Amino acid sequence: MSSFINHRNDSTVSIDEATTKENVTYYKIAVRVGPVNWSVLHRYSDFVELHDKLVSDHGVAKELLPPKKVIRNKTPKFVEQRREALNDYLKNVFNYLRLTMPYEFAHFLDFHLYDIFFLLQDLAKKLYLEGDVLLQDEMSYKLTPLELHAISERLKMACPPTEKVDQMYDFSHILDYCSQLRSLSIEGNYDKLGTSNVIPNDLHFDLVPFKSLLDLKIIGVPMPCIQSVGTLRDTLVSLSVMIASVVSLNEFLLVDILHKDPSSIADTVKWKKLSTINFGSNNIEQVDWAIKLVPKLQHLSLTSNRLKELCDISCLHELRVLNLSMNSFSLCENWHAKIGNIVKIDLSQNKVATLQGFSRLYSLESLDLSCNIITDVEEVQHICKLPCLEYLWLTANPVASTIDYRVKVIEQFNARMSELCLDNERPSEKELDTARVLQALRVVKEGKTPIFLQNNNTSHSFNRS
Repeated sequence: MSSFINHRNDSTVSIDEATTKENVTYYKIAVRVGPVNWSVLHRYSDFVELHDKLVSDHGVAKELLPPKKVIRNKTPKFVEQRREALNDYLKNVFNYLRLTMPYEFAHFLDFHLYDIFFLLQDLAKKLYLEGDVLLQDEMSYKLTPLELHAISERLKMACPPTEKVDQMYDFSHILDYCSQLRSLSIEGNYDKLGTSNVIPNDLHFDLVPFKSLLDLKIIGVPMPCIQSVGTLRDTLVSLSVMIASVVSLNEFLLVDILHKDPSSIADTVKWKKLSTINFGSNNIEQVDWAIKLVPKLQHLSLTSNRLKELCDISCLHELRVLNLSMNSFSLCENWHAKIGNIVKIDLSQNKVATLQGFSRLYSLESLDLSCNIITDVEEVQHICKLPCLEYLWLTANPVASTIDYRVKVIEQFNARMSELCLDNERPSEKELDTARVLQALRVVKEGKTPIFLQNNNTSHSFNRS
């Protein structure tokens, strides 16, 4: 991203070519500010409009702009002559206004799209006019790495000499808004920005200005871009880091910590209020020790990663919801020893073949195992005695295509069969009746009394004719 304030004497403009689109001639302006370059297309009429403002407000000589021509102004020879004349005009104006760089001229050259200072002027104006309404709406505000980089770099500068007098362009409006913002969304991009050589995801920024942030969503931004999380460890409640090629949770949780050694981590590094984490659509292969830095975690989503087994996260005493869908889990052994009082698990679209590992998750209320490879309906025996289990998904497993699949599953829950919601559907009375018959046949074969008849205090009388 360009910084004209720091590269005034290493900046150039030129018009090297003209192009015609739909019988309209455009002159291509090449702008370079230090290592950053971009191009802008303008018609001759745009130059006339700009020139009128520069003459009236900034002392540019009126005769400096090449004159209009009514006839034969489309011939290649004339276009080339005008290009040369406009090139001389632009360079003269640029050198004349280099120190002040007025707002109109900067916009004409697209500085507001690619330069730190002028981009922030536009952002300050927007927040000055709309900031209070945006904060009242409590909607998530979206910022790009470009804007965040500009804010971070501007904080390092002294007050620039080209600071506008108009109050609505003041940088303080941005800082004030950021300090009050509750929800922020950051979306990255690896493509070059517009006509420039700037790649947003190559820019560094920090999150220091955000003093009250509760919710943060980062989409498509590589973690090395973030240099500091400021005070977010004290305020943040919900965090999403998606499509960022993350391989480890500590890439964000410890993004600004130099020595990522468990023995050297102090309590000040813990995320004190963070209760929801979503690291979906990344490249995580295992949950590392950094998860211990989030003691208040209640919801953890690691969907669409490369996980094959679950590590010990029993230290997360408040964890209730675990989303591990679209990973590579197959064996889920002894999960009761790895997680505490879990309430909801989503393991859809994995490679799970047996339910044995879930048999002692006594607080479990919801288990989604849709789109796995469970083949035997008897696997349900491992979970049918879980006292709180109410929601179960087995759809799109081989077992779901077997005859009387629903009834055979429901039947194994015995006295609780009517409480089970299987594949998002409660059992019908017909299914319950059939399940009771199957259950009776099963227990009679074993020489036992069917459960639904046990402790039945209802008296029956039989009249003989």
